[in-house]
Amino acid sequence: MEPFFEEQLHQVNMLEVFKSRPIVYAHLSKTHLSDYPRLSDMMDAEVYVKHENHLPTHSFKVRGVVNFVFRADPSLLENGLVVATRGNHGLAVAWACKQRGILCNVVVPENNDPMVNEMIMAYGGQLIEYGSDFYEAQGYCEELAENAGYYYLRQGNEPLLLTGIATMGLEIFEDLPDVDTIIMPVGGGTGCAALALVIRHINPSVELIGVQAERMPSFYQSWKQREKVTVPPANTIAAGLAARSVFDIPYYLLRDAISDVVLLTEEELASGVKLAIEYTQNLAEVAGAASLAAAFKIKDRLRGKKVVLVMTGGNISSTMLLEHIK
Repeated sequence: MEPFFEEQLHQVNMLEVFKSRPIVYAHLSKTHLSDYPRLSDMMDAEVYVKHENHLPTHSFKVRGVVNFVFRADPSLLENGLVVATRGNHGLAVAWACKQRGILCNVVVPENNDPMVNEMIMAYGGQLIEYGSDFYEAQGYCEELAENAGYYYLRQGNEPLLLTGIATMGLEIFEDLPDVDTIIMPVGGGTGCAALALVIRHINPSVELIGVQAERMPSFYQSWKQREKVTVPPANTIAAGLAARSVFDIPYYLLRDAISDVVLLTEEELASGVKLAIEYTQNLAEVAGAASLAAAFKIKDRLRGKKVVLVMTGGNISSTMLLEHIK
């Protein structure tokens, strides 16, 4: 491990998670862990859904960003922030920066979802369209940070983001102390890694199962090969899972902590949105509903268990809904 990441990883600990709680709850409410009897009956298990889609930006990522903007050294923020995103991270940063009164520049790929772009601007972010994909947008962020003095808030390797998101895990254990299995989608890995941290310190016997798009199995391949892997570019309807590589700190937290990774086809990913509507009456984005699709795929191994499915986000456009969710 590089010395920089080793130092950053050292800061991702339970003391910092507990320090994050009052900051997060000063601006956000605890999300519901809801049971749906029809869903449990269909799964032949005791199934609960953790509704991170009910947070202000409709995604779990706002927990980490709130923690960062209200706890980071003010000198880092005086010139404003710049972030690269395809969606939920940028929405979270724009919203939190508005609460804090910080300039926020959000770089999105040129082909980004128009609805997401409009929401970023509505939250007060300055939208910059650059590059053909997320990775080109990242490169432009580095240029802006160097030339304009903005702080580049990277999604996965900032300890305060991870410890803020980890408050989600504390809530799960408070509401369901005897949980057996938690299923969480994995894109860049921050959400799943934050859960892994909490599980390791509260009850390591809890099974943590990740979910990825079959077309973008970056963490799955990294986990199998025991080293970080970058997969080739590919298209998937699950924008939140379209990560060609997992971030460094999440990889180190997850590689020995995760029990399994479920890979979903495009059809299975689309089915998750329908399952969310049918069984929970919630509109979830494709990545946000991936835990439901995965649970149905592996329901035989979940039989009789207490299972938490994390609904990570709800930002889906009407165009996406009509085009892909038949």
